[in-house]
Amino acid sequence: MIFYVNGDSHTAAAEAVNPHAFAMDDAQLFYMGRAPHPENFAVSWAKRLGDALRAGIHCDAESASSNTRILRTTRQWLEKIRNLDEVLMVIQWSTWEREEWLIDDVYYQIGASGMDDVPEDHQQRYKEFVVGVDWEQKTLQAHNDIWQLHTELEDLGVNHIFFNGNNDFSSIKERKDWGTSYIDPYDPEGTYNARIRAKGIQTVMPDSWHFGKDGHSFWNRFMLQYINTNNKV
Repeated sequence: MIFYVNGDSHTAAAEAVNPHAFAMDDAQLFYMGRAPHPENFAVSWAKRLGDALRAGIHCDAESASSNTRILRTTRQWLEKIRNLDEVLMVIQWSTWEREEWLIDDVYYQIGASGMDDVPEDHQQRYKEFVVGVDWEQKTLQAHNDIWQLHTELEDLGVNHIFFNGNNDFSSIKERKDWGTSYIDPYDPEGTYNARIRAKGIQTVMPDSWHFGKDGHSFWNRFMLQYINTNNKV
């Protein structure tokens, strides 16, 4: 089995055992760039789940990732794989408003925090983006984009499971039948964040969105049970 995962910091296990989101935050690992810090990823739900499934794992997750990036890198990976029937793909979706901007051949992940790093000649554009986010439009666009990927994966015969990180699709009126390929997409209590918090597990710091080893351990068990219950392997 080939186990493929993608997502943002929740899948990259940002801050799980050390305060880093990217490997390059650690001076000794600067050469690894925006990849997950290996010490954090070692305790991630994705790594634990891959081990439990005894599968080779490929992780494209990156902290601060937009769904645009997740979609792009997932499709790029699929183009390289021939034995798609051996793949189990698990994708955690990021917040709906994030975008990916290609500037001078460099991809930038842009969110509504107002704290993202962009080149100086794009700072005004970024400010306008932050104040002008249309959440209804962004939510609908994300729903459509993810449905498109779902139909592509169905046509390719790729076994896949989607779940939401923090945002959900409860505001969507025209809902889709995802079968067992999407965990509670329309339920605010069905997100990664909500389910872990419901178990009384706290983030690593009060001002952080990220969970430590206990949160990742719980999500690994939750996903393994979901996979077994729904015959995903």
